[in-house]
Amino acid sequence: MDNKRFETEVIHKGYHATQHQGSLAPPIFQTSTFVFDSAETGAARFAGEQEGYIYSRLSNPTVAMLEERIAAMENGERGLAFGSGMAAVSAILLGLTKTGDHVLCSEGVYGCTFGLLQLMEEKYHITHNFHSMDDEDSIRSSITDHTSVIYIESPINPTMKLVDLEMIARIAKEFGIPVVVDNTFSSPYLQRPLDLGCDVVIHSATKYLCGHGDVIGGLAVGKKELMSHLAMTTQKDIGGVMSPFDAWLLLRGIKTLPVRMDRHCDNAKKLANLLKEHPSVSKVLFPGDCDFPQYELANKQMSNSGGLISFELKGDKATAQKFMNTLRLIKIAVSLGDAETLIQHPSTMTHAVVPEENRKQMGISDQLLRLSVGLEAWEDIWADLDQGLNQI
Repeated sequence: MDNKRFETEVIHKGYHATQHQGSLAPPIFQTSTFVFDSAETGAARFAGEQEGYIYSRLSNPTVAMLEERIAAMENGERGLAFGSGMAAVSAILLGLTKTGDHVLCSEGVYGCTFGLLQLMEEKYHITHNFHSMDDEDSIRSSITDHTSVIYIESPINPTMKLVDLEMIARIAKEFGIPVVVDNTFSSPYLQRPLDLGCDVVIHSATKYLCGHGDVIGGLAVGKKELMSHLAMTTQKDIGGVMSPFDAWLLLRGIKTLPVRMDRHCDNAKKLANLLKEHPSVSKVLFPGDCDFPQYELANKQMSNSGGLISFELKGDKATAQKFMNTLRLIKIAVSLGDAETLIQHPSTMTHAVVPEENRKQMGISDQLLRLSVGLEAWEDIWADLDQGLNQI
């Protein structure tokens, strides 16, 4: 990221006010198409002989600002913006695979990513399997002649399990296989997989990058050659692109990412410690907990522990649902990274599409809840959790 610090680049990178009549805020180029000054100019742009905008599905100035900013934040060469996180996941996975290929995945993934992998197998005979990603020899033995992608979440949704990204990247390079990392839970403020040797980073920009619960968007970052190829194939032709207005909202949200993430992390640490001590809680899964099995790995590859806590209650599904229904301040909602604290029940919500047997293998029980810690005073969040826990 040039020679400026992260907190500076998230505010300034990719925008020069002097080029836009001095407007402090980036303008929204809310247009579907762009006018050519001559037929020859149009022909030259379509032929790739002249730089310039053609049509907003291909590129747009507001979206380009966002793409430049996220590339700088992840220390990558080029960013791409999509209409949703799943549009980014779909474009990357389809762009890196063909019929007969194999995808090796971390043992847990977001429910819709799971569904996409199933669809790719059923329709296009692109197989996949899930792996714990713990042991180097086991990982090597799971890579086949047809493995074309290693796909990872870290932390994994919703179990918070971590994958050693540096180790995976090292193994993948032995086989010439790209590593794709969903970095949504950490944001580039806490973790930068490209710096650890991975090849593509994906974000559901809906979450921490937006921070305000009012945008659906996805972002991907990688080497310029690869991302340019994906831009002109799966992004352009499938068409899951981001709108200029959503890009503008994300540019605004990203400016406060470091400040927000510091608060999310601080609040989460306090709440995780309190949850651990409550008699109604049987297990807390949080990378910042010194008893977390991968606490040392978290300290190695993340600059802080994040704002998400998963925890299991003593009881069953009915217990978990009763607890959620007692909450007053905390909102029952999927998604994460908002100013508001949100709670959801993975086995019946975000991961309901995953068969029960697979959920159990992933460590998703009916008693497991995922808490996205917001920006409220931690004392008020805890008061709500405490009163709910005391009722069960």
